[in-house]
Amino acid sequence: MKVKNSRLDAIRLILSTQEIGSQEELLNVLAQEGFKLTQATLSRDLHQLRVVKTVGLQGRYRYVMTRPHHQRHDSKSEEIRPITTAQEISGFLSIKFSGNIAVIRTKPSYAGTLAYHIDNNDFPEILGTIAGDDTVMLIIAEDATRGAVLRALRSIIPNL
Repeated sequence: MKVKNSRLDAIRLILSTQEIGSQEELLNVLAQEGFKLTQATLSRDLHQLRVVKTVGLQGRYRYVMTRPHHQRHDSKSEEIRPITTAQEISGFLSIKFSGNIAVIRTKPSYAGTLAYHIDNNDFPEILGTIAGDDTVMLIIAEDATRGAVLRALRSIIPNL
């Protein structure tokens, strides 16, 4: 267990200081640090650490650590701030409603990140999401109005 804890600490440190875009890249960095592990073990470690793959500000995929209450360390300052800016959750194109379902269209590869942020904000108006590459389907609570859903979503999609 000591080796695993050391490895998890190393992964946390690497992801907080470097932009890592693939498991292969992370395996190589870990090998340089003296950790030998398989891709399957790394995948389980990333799941345990609640690491997600998202699109960075430059449009490149990268792994990021999730934090309680949706907070992220801003590397340009020492403050902790919520992940809610249009730059971080961009790619929104449109939203359409049908009954208790809404469909959000995004630019290619943005839907997963957007669905992640919607799900992790625990909006009472939204029961859950399903995401593809450029589409997010929202299941809306029975008593929620479209206006309430839009107001909730505007907190994370300012250009809605």
